[in-house]
Amino acid sequence: MRGHIRRKGEAWQIQVYTGRGPNGKYRRHYETVRGRKSDAQKRLNEILTSLEKGIYTPPGRLTVAEHLRNWLEGYVKTNCSPRTFDGYQSIIERHLIPALGHFQLKQLHPQAIQGYYGKACEKLSARTVHHQHRVLSQSLKYAVRQGYLGRNPCELVDPPSPRKKPMRTLTPGELEVLLEAASDNQFCPVYYTAVSSGLRQAELLGLRWRDVDPDITMSISVSQVLYKRRGVCQFKEPKTVHSRRRVAMTPKLAAFLREYRAEREALYRQLGKPLNLDDLVFTGIEGKPIDPGVLSHNFARMTKKAGLENVRFHDLRHTFASLMLLRGAKPKVISEALGHASVAFTMDVYSHIIEGMQSEAMALLDQVLPPGVSGKINAKLTPILTRKTVRN
Repeated sequence: MRGHIRRKGEAWQIQVYTGRGPNGKYRRHYETVRGRKSDAQKRLNEILTSLEKGIYTPPGRLTVAEHLRNWLEGYVKTNCSPRTFDGYQSIIERHLIPALGHFQLKQLHPQAIQGYYGKACEKLSARTVHHQHRVLSQSLKYAVRQGYLGRNPCELVDPPSPRKKPMRTLTPGELEVLLEAASDNQFCPVYYTAVSSGLRQAELLGLRWRDVDPDITMSISVSQVLYKRRGVCQFKEPKTVHSRRRVAMTPKLAAFLREYRAEREALYRQLGKPLNLDDLVFTGIEGKPIDPGVLSHNFARMTKKAGLENVRFHDLRHTFASLMLLRGAKPKVISEALGHASVAFTMDVYSHIIEGMQSEAMALLDQVLPPGVSGKINAKLTPILTRKTVRN
């Protein structure tokens, strides 16, 4: 047996055999876990798994670099999506380890972290450095849970505050220009559906014909998404329960998709095969998935040619939400259509639009309220004020 647990006062002590030392004797590592015996057993299992993978280092000699890599392999890989793992790994290997990896974990102090943020902000945006802070803080929070640290030093650090980027939304006039420019573009159906439904790019590219019903329910079901990871397009389930949703269509979008489906069915008949429910709605050549990078590049090139500067594909989603708000749609309805976790988040993202609607709201309120009667009030107050003046 390579490890065991024994009672130690009100806690549990873990003893693990970590191999033989230079003198041939067994080396032992001890940890104390407070709580139930099951908590200690869980920690023992984690250590033994790390030993089997060859990534375990006793906490006393653990460096920040070793801890970050252990956290990636032991926690992030098993609890997060591959896309999230790739993003965290890039931040850790390119930024955090070069700057802070040489510190022993227990000797990492807030001043060192704060100093790194200051230097990083000279070359990187505040938003990028803030994201690095989140990754570092999550990893150190894990170290606290594992008993490697008594407190997360990131809690004593002030990360840079990212500035909100001004949101680019298209006016009805600009939207007309965009759709006119896209009319002969191979990806026009994607663009029109995006601005008519508010779906994310990955959600649009993952749509199958079984997810689209322009006839009976006039709705789109989001049940899978398409991401590109390490050069390969992959299908996966939506990230959250809120993202897995049903979105209602406008009558114009339903009519457009009915016509588009008929065209696709005719094309497939020419190719000698039927259009199946599991076929993708939007495809590239030979029915293959559309590369997200190619779609974004095509959109940027088209909008620039149409004279619409600084418009991203994702701005079609923002345009959908802003037009819904300006037309009086209820925030909860918009939040559900966008797949947001809460109405509060939706309102925060589009707060600038709501502020611009205050004048219109006040004008509507003015139509409902009766006019004031200040003249009558002043007539009643005049005798009272006169008597007070005489007395004084």
